[in-house]
Amino acid sequence: MKSFIAFVSLLLTVIVLNSCAQKNPSAENKSAPAVSSAKLSDEELAKKYHQATFAEGCFWHAEAVFESVKGVQEAVSGYAGGTTKNPTYEDVGTETTGHAETVNVYYDSSVIDYPTLLKVFFASQDPTQVNGQGPDLGSSYRSIAFYRNATEKKEIEDYIANLTASGKYNKPIATQVVPFTVFWRAEDYHQDYIQHHPTGNPYVENVSIPDVKEFQAKFPELIKPDRNLLAK
Repeated sequence: MKSFIAFVSLLLTVIVLNSCAQKNPSAENKSAPAVSSAKLSDEELAKKYHQATFAEGCFWHAEAVFESVKGVQEAVSGYAGGTTKNPTYEDVGTETTGHAETVNVYYDSSVIDYPTLLKVFFASQDPTQVNGQGPDLGSSYRSIAFYRNATEKKEIEDYIANLTASGKYNKPIATQVVPFTVFWRAEDYHQDYIQHHPTGNPYVENVSIPDVKEFQAKFPELIKPDRNLLAK
């Protein structure tokens, strides 16, 4: 019995270390410089760029993917899709707020268009996985494409229809198509997390970075040279 308990304990430890749901980030992580002084505020970004909002599992991964794409000025980690106001990371992790880990993408529409962002979104996840992505399980990791107007809604629905017709997946697309309401910015220590913590975190090293590299290998023409992890 003791051996079994020890095995279960070890297994749970491995799962936690290799998932985004690490409830109590270390003091070192919390004090990491999340936003450089050169970066624009959310309000300044909103005045200069178009916005698109997506949820595809751990926001560390989604943020790194989108920020590596040409035409994307900034991807901000946060929470959307639920009802709780001003949610915290711990709140969302309880799976009771209705929110999903989300990224708000600020992009230059003269460089990249919304349909290309949809291609990035669907190609950097498993859109058939229900309430989760990889080792991250729960409704807070569900796949959501938020739309801001009727045009975006149609483009999302058309993309899903074409993806379904392509036969690429043998399961239904689980991505939810949801009207955008409000985006809650995540705590500062989550912003640019992979960029600031490329080593020392088993989840980042074993899950996040390999996933980002896999995406970048599929679409080299979309990747910014200075954000190309394959070249490092």
